[in-house]
Amino acid sequence: MEYVIRLGDTPADLAAIEQQLLEIDPAALIDHDPATATLRCSTCALEVELLPALARAGQRLAPGAIELQPSVCCGGCSG
Repeated sequence: MEYVIRLGDTPADLAAIEQQLLEIDPAALIDHDPATATLRCSTCALEVELLPALARAGQRLAPGAIELQPSVCCGGCSG
């Protein structure tokens, strides 16, 4: 699943966020866009898992800050 996470005005500790996400999904990938203060996160984790992981990393999020993105998977690589 892919999420867009709006970080807001709070500075993000990307290393801490990545560490927390990798603990719940070792294959998770994050991409930071400082211009829009957002993270793009590809993970198998659910939003209810992401919220506490980000909080443990010191990132307090506004309600609705995590947005699940529509799937772009075509299914072609699964065999």
